[in-house]
Amino acid sequence: MSRRDVDQEPRPPGLRGATRVLLERELDLAWGGGGGPLLACGFFACLTAILPLAAGGDPRTLGPVAGGVAWLALALASLLSLERLFERDMEDGALDLLALGHLALEQVVLIKALAQWIAVGLPLALTAPVAALALGLPASLTPLVALTALIGSAGFAFTGALGAALALGAKRGGLLIAVVVLPLFIPPVVFGAGALERAGSGQPVGPALALLCAYVLFAAIVAPFAGAAAVRSAQG
Repeated sequence: MSRRDVDQEPRPPGLRGATRVLLERELDLAWGGGGGPLLACGFFACLTAILPLAAGGDPRTLGPVAGGVAWLALALASLLSLERLFERDMEDGALDLLALGHLALEQVVLIKALAQWIAVGLPLALTAPVAALALGLPASLTPLVALTALIGSAGFAFTGALGAALALGAKRGGLLIAVVVLPLFIPPVVFGAGALERAGSGQPVGPALALLCAYVLFAAIVAPFAGAAAVRSAQG
């Protein structure tokens, strides 16, 4: 075999290449497999449109709770596409191949969570200001709504990936994910709604934003390791 033939042989992708390939694959699955982002955004918009009708549409009633209701709707919308995050790879054997690939399972979980945030979290963050306006939040707070939703959706993606890994192989995975993940969604809902409430009353929002960012950082550190351990347990 000549040197030219050796040079022309396909080489296995390195760590960077494997990361890029997996991220692109997850984004393709998220957008092409059932319209997960569109479903989440549609649910978010419908929920925030129905709530003012149920409350009578009185701004005096909706105004004080608009921030909290918007964050609750954001958390519920983030749950919709989590069930298939690992389950589809378990069903077709792709998860076994990922476990034997160039990336460690911790990196696989991290990339899947990052793809979940890009594919679902970012569209929800763009939808959040419109939903907040529908709930009666002042227009001056819409930039803060978008910022907090962007940060909080990252926390939802990481903790959601952990919940999806823990529910892997369960018969009613969607219900189990909700039971596991919803308590973990409470801190970002409290911090995000608290930031909007403080901004509405003229108080500094820095402490609430700092707590929200701290939660996201903690979730980004813990979720890959705990999620990888859950995947190994399900495979074993």
